[in-house]
Amino acid sequence: MREMFKDFWKWHKKKEQINNIAEAPLFHEREIWFCHLGNNVGTEEDGSGKDFLRPILILRKYNKDALTVVPLTRRRKDTEHYYSFETSDGKSTAILSQTRLVDARRLSYLVSTINKEDFQALKEKLRVLLKL
Repeated sequence: MREMFKDFWKWHKKKEQINNIAEAPLFHEREIWFCHLGNNVGTEEDGSGKDFLRPILILRKYNKDALTVVPLTRRRKDTEHYYSFETSDGKSTAILSQTRLVDARRLSYLVSTINKEDFQALKEKLRVLLKL
């Protein structure tokens, strides 16, 4: 089944605004942020609303501008491609198959932080999934 119409022009306009942000926010690994993920192709995870936001978990910080993130969902899924955990903000599930690099200017606001034990377990599950 094909998905509904996506207005890529609205995302393009928002992406231009994001690109013009002078200074990205400070961030750290293990933090959960709302991130401007955009309007993407096919099965790639999208942001929602007028700002195309989606919660993400920061897996790796390379420098002040680049980070690897994994999108989150509230739906609990128990397969090799997902990792479920709880934070002070509630239950979340990381969509491991959608891990990607983003620019820090896409970060909108901090929500919470995942505990160290869940973070290590999530990274191990990702290593197994990617066969690293």
